[in-house]
Parts: sequence; structure tokens; C-alpha cells
Amino acid sequence: MTDQHIILENVENGQYFYNEAIKTLRTNIQFCGSNIQAVMFTSSIPDEGKSDTTFSLAQSFGSIGKRVLLIDADIRKSVVASRHGIRGRINGLSQYLSGQKRMDEVIYHTNVEGLDMVLAGPYSPNPAELLEDPLFGALMDEARKDYDYILVDTPPMGNLIDGAIVASKCDGAVLVIESGGVSYRLVQKVKSQLERSGCRLLGAVLSKTGGEGSGRYYSRYYKKYYGKKYGKYTPYEEEQKIRG
Repeated sequence: MTDQHIILENVENGQYFYNEAIKTLRTNIQFCGSNIQAVMFTSSIPDEGKSDTTFSLAQSFGSIGKRVLLIDADIRKSVVASRHGIRGRINGLSQYLSGQKRMDEVIYHTNVEGLDMVLAGPYSPNPAELLEDPLFGALMDEARKDYDYILVDTPPMGNLIDGAIVASKCDGAVLVIESGGVSYRLVQKVKSQLERSGCRLLGAVLSKTGGEGSGRYYSRYYKKYYGKKYGKYTPYEEEQKIRG
């Protein structure tokens, strides 16, 4: 186990409706079964709320006494370190997968109850190849022994293969979908990619929904990877199609 520590800033979200939604997500994952331990979170495009959802869920599991490892597998363009004010020289996943650091050198305790983290590390020009390395599987296998849940934050899957590689090492996947922000066709493409990986699709989280009493949506999200947005869809109608 690690003896390294990092201090995370911006960890509290005081918005009632958001926190209740995260608790509901936590409960739903628990009811998926005791065989669901490693869960990946992905989206179709950037800026759908995936990283905030993953972190908030990890924090929620920690608050009920679960030991959680959050792995930031977005080696291409992670925002976790800057979002949470992590400073100094921090070892990360890319260094471990490239053989530069040992496993115990990239796992950090945090100031959030029950939460340890593996940060993405320095940018790598070949993240898909790194994630296919047996070292990633070894990390997941060891984490299963030490943690109740492993939550993996992956890049958007609309036009990147990284998430599909990670999915093959996980027990389940959650797809985060921005309300009114992505086309039904693209969501179906990502859904098919997950199914082909052999990873069980646990469900979808509809983000940035708003609504009466909820106020503005909860937090900040990814900057754009490619500067490209896709078509719109009607959340309720398309959610029924996905479920069907």
C-alpha cells in the first residue's frame, strides 16, 4: 500500500439535488450485484460531466465507509489535477504503464474519506498502446484486493478507442450523456463499442438536466478536445430508446 498523500481542493458540492442524484447512482450501482467492483465512466464527447460524476460518486462511496480507488485513465487530456488544485510533482498512470514508476509510486491517499487516486500523469503520445499493456491489468487486479470499488474515468469514446480498452478490464460501464447535447446516433455507437468489449453496460447518467427547483446544473466540465459539437436530441425520448 502507498504512503503518499495529496490534498484535493474543490471537493464539496453544496447543491442538494446534485448530491441526492449521486446517492441514487451509488445505490443503483450497489444493487447491480456484488460482482460489480470495477466500474468505468465514459461519455460520447467532451464536456458531458463525466469526470465530475466519477469523482462525486467516489466521494459518496467513501462517505459510507467504502474504500475506493479512482483511476484517471484520461492520459490524453486529463483535467483532474488542475480541477482539484493538485500541485507539485505527482507520478501518474502514464509513467507506471511505461515502466518508469512502480505501482506503489502512483497510488495516493487523499484528504477525502476512503478515497485513493491514481492520476493520469504526463501526456503520452500513445495512450491506447499504454492502456493495452499488461501493467494496466496488473494494476486492476491488485486494486481488486485492496478496495471495495475501483472507478475508472476514461476519455470520451465518440472517436477514441481508449475507453473500449479499459472496458475489457472492468465489470461494468456507466455512460454519461449531456441532456440535449449529443446525437442519438453517436450514443448508440458508443453503446455498441462497450457491448463489443464484453463489458456490461450498467446504465446511463443524464447530466446537465436542470428542472424546477434544481437551479442551474451542478459543476464545470471538460474543455473541448476537438472543438466540435454534434447534433441535439430530446432527452426523454432518446433515453427511452437507449433503455429499449
